[in-house]
Parts: sequence; C-alpha cells; structure tokens
Amino acid sequence: MRILVVNCGSSSVKYQLFDIKSYSSLARGIVERIGTREALLKHSPNGAGHFQMKVACRDHYVALQIIVDMLTDATHGVIASRRQIDGVGHRVVHGGEEFSASTIITKDVIASIERYSELAPLHNPPSLRGIRACASILKGTPQVAVFDTAFHQTMPETAFLYGISYRYYTQYAIRRYGFHGTSHRFVSGEAARIMKKPISRLKMITCHLGNGCSMAAVDRGISVDTTMGFTPLEGLIMGTRSGDIDPAVVLFLTKKEKISPMKAVNTILNKESGLLGISAASNDMRDLMKNMKGRGRKARLAKLALDLFIYRIEKYVGAYFAAMRGLDAVVFTAGISEHCPWLVKRISDDMKDVVPKSTKFMVVPTNEELLIAKDTYEIIKGKKGE
Repeated sequence: MRILVVNCGSSSVKYQLFDIKSYSSLARGIVERIGTREALLKHSPNGAGHFQMKVACRDHYVALQIIVDMLTDATHGVIASRRQIDGVGHRVVHGGEEFSASTIITKDVIASIERYSELAPLHNPPSLRGIRACASILKGTPQVAVFDTAFHQTMPETAFLYGISYRYYTQYAIRRYGFHGTSHRFVSGEAARIMKKPISRLKMITCHLGNGCSMAAVDRGISVDTTMGFTPLEGLIMGTRSGDIDPAVVLFLTKKEKISPMKAVNTILNKESGLLGISAASNDMRDLMKNMKGRGRKARLAKLALDLFIYRIEKYVGAYFAAMRGLDAVVFTAGISEHCPWLVKRISDDMKDVVPKSTKFMVVPTNEELLIAKDTYEIIKGKKGE
C-alpha cells in the first residue's frame, strides 16, 4: 500500500509518498510560491537525486495536479499511475475539541475543519483546499485528516482552561489547544522505543524546537499539558513569536505605538518578537551563535536572546516535572534541537540537580510525515475491515 502525505501551507504544498510495507519514503518534495510567477517544484525520488523546475501554479489544485503528475512521470516518477496511491493523509492544524484522533475525511469532517478555520485562519483553509483538490484529482481514494491539536485533547481542565470567565470557554471555546501534537506523539513513542520501555510506564517532557517551539508533558503516553495555547503564540520564546507575555503589554503598546490591538498581536508579537526581536538581528540560531563570538551590542543581544530562550525551556521542564510528579526523559526534536547539541547539553547540565538523576536527556529526530502515513494506513485498513 502507498500513502501520499500532504501538508498544505498558505503558498506551498509539501508532500511525501510512503510504501507502507517497508515504511520507506519513495519520494518527497514541495511546490512553493503558489500563486506567483516564481512557483517552483522541488522533487526528490528516493535514491535518485533531486529535480526542480519552475511551474505555472495558480492555486493548490494545480499544485496537487503537478505533484501527482510528477509522482507518475516516466522519468522522475516512482509509480506507474495515480491508481497506485491507496490513500492520502493530510496534516490539519486545528480540530478543536471534536477530534482527539485522526479520522477518515467525510463531508461532515470537512465542515468541521471549515468551522475551526476561525481558530486557525492561516492553516485550516489551505488544508481544505488540499483535501478538495485530492478528492477531485484522486477520485475515490480515501483521505485521512491528522490533527496537530488531537494529541493534546487528553489535557485535564486544570491544564487547558484560562483564568477568565468560564462563559468564554462555553460560548467561544477559548482554551488551551496546543499544537505540534503529531511531532510530540511521534518522538515520545520513539523515545520509549529507544529506552526499551513501555511508554505506559514513562513520564516524559518533549521539546519541539524549530522556528516555532513548544513543549509537552507526556505522562505514560498521554499529553497532560503543553506550552502553546489558544494559538501557537503562547509558551516558549520562538524564532519570531514572543511566547508568554502579560496581556496588558498589548494594551500598553497600542497606546504608545498608536496602533490597533490586532496589529500589535499579529505583527509585533508573532513576527517581530522572539529571538529576532531580542537579538535585533536574526531568528536563525546559526546567526545568533555567530554573532555571540563578536563584541559589542550585537554579541550581547545575541547572548541575551539565547539565554532567555534556554531559561524559558528550563522553567517549563521544572514545571512539568512538578505537574507529572516524576520524570524519566526530556526529549528534544526539530531543527534547533537536532543541529545544536551544545544547547541540549547545556540544558541537561543546568537541570542535573533539579530533576531525578536517572532522567535521560536525548535528541530524537521527528518524522511527522511517517506518523501521518501510519495513521492513514491504519484508519483505511480498519475501514476496509468493517
């Protein structure tokens, strides 16, 4: 069985085709800059190098058509026809409280994803465009939605509710949802496998550190708390996002900068803060490490940005250790974790006298696409077996 995994962004479509028998990737790639004259396809068949070309791509439908054509291309393809694609798994950011697991896509599921677009206006609409495109291009092929929020639906009320009127939760569904759930689920399972222990016996803190960053307290395989909240803005300091902040700062900034609250949140807190805002130079960890070696204000601010970044992570490690009343492993994943071993070592050294001495600190590369492919396969297989 072959599963196509699709991840639609506002102007891009990432894809990967898996052979489920061996859980191997047959091909991967991306169509980027959709809707512009600079649209580009990057396609990498497994073991056959890298291919790229400019493409005329006005929307996500055309992007998916290009992808399917490339997968079946006589020269660069890996399958003979589109009929060999047995299922499509879609990364969907927001499933609200309705979806606590991956699910086969139906008209009702599409309606729900559309409804939750209000909570994820930058992410759910592109996913819907991808789902509808695949339904047309791959007629009759079952599709599965894998939600970033699903893994965190096990959080108790004490973890997901905010200290505001309960009416806002019941009326507007304002609560902590958490994101990066697919990554947290994958690496916690992999960490248990590496430790050769059942996940049902382990208490772990998983740290997804990329341009977007989040942590989760995973108690015996179940997410009991996470740093991202109603939106992905809450929690850790990130590449360009502020993370935790006093809400009154927004009101203060709107007055001082003479801007709207919406602009303050969307522009200042989401795009001009975090490592970029503190360092006044870059949101890229490589740039900050380079700047630290210099002198003067640039070096001082680069070091300050990194110190704040690490401090926030260590604070949450302590908080989640207390919340779970125990800790077996702290698991790091995603770009920063995988390319900055010094950061993991520093955190483990800083925390050695705080957490139990038996606590393992490890880096586990994430593979959200593989987990999406596995979920898709299991759901399709289960549906056929009914």
